[in-house]
Amino acid sequence: MTGVRWTIWLPLLLFAGFLVLVVHGLTRPGSTEIESAMIGKPLPRFTLEPAVDDRPGLASSDFAAGTPRLLNIFASWCIPCAIEAPQLETLRREGVAIDGIAIRDKREDLAAFLARNGNPFNRIGRDDVSAVQLALGSAGVPESFVIDGKGVIRYQHIGAIRPEDLPLIREKLREAEK
Repeated sequence: MTGVRWTIWLPLLLFAGFLVLVVHGLTRPGSTEIESAMIGKPLPRFTLEPAVDDRPGLASSDFAAGTPRLLNIFASWCIPCAIEAPQLETLRREGVAIDGIAIRDKREDLAAFLARNGNPFNRIGRDDVSAVQLALGSAGVPESFVIDGKGVIRYQHIGAIRPEDLPLIREKLREAEK
């Protein structure tokens, strides 16, 4: 008879244990950092045509010039890309070399976007089928990569660069100089 009473309470105890695990998981979520599989690896080889008339295209060989660069993946149809434009301009004024890859964009839309939001880019390559974007491990726009002077990816920033992100971006660029 006592064995029967214990089995009656077992489902309730299991459910209570499940609730404890759920509450613990909700109050102490895991890390929000995404580790890129490309960190420490060389840029994949690519050559992209110019995306606009007044800037040259972009190739992976452009990143082996000896100085760190910021590679920004963006698009004219991307609202967060417009939000990060002032931060990219700040970095450009500070002397950061910034190159861009325009994803699935029309030349005229891109030109209007840059006229509206500024053009901090030295070079802009056109990636109409997102082949280079996917090879970099990028899932969306905007996304930025710190590339050292040998063409090795040192840092990946997912999403728009906001003012509070600038110190970290500067730090990663300094680390890439070493």
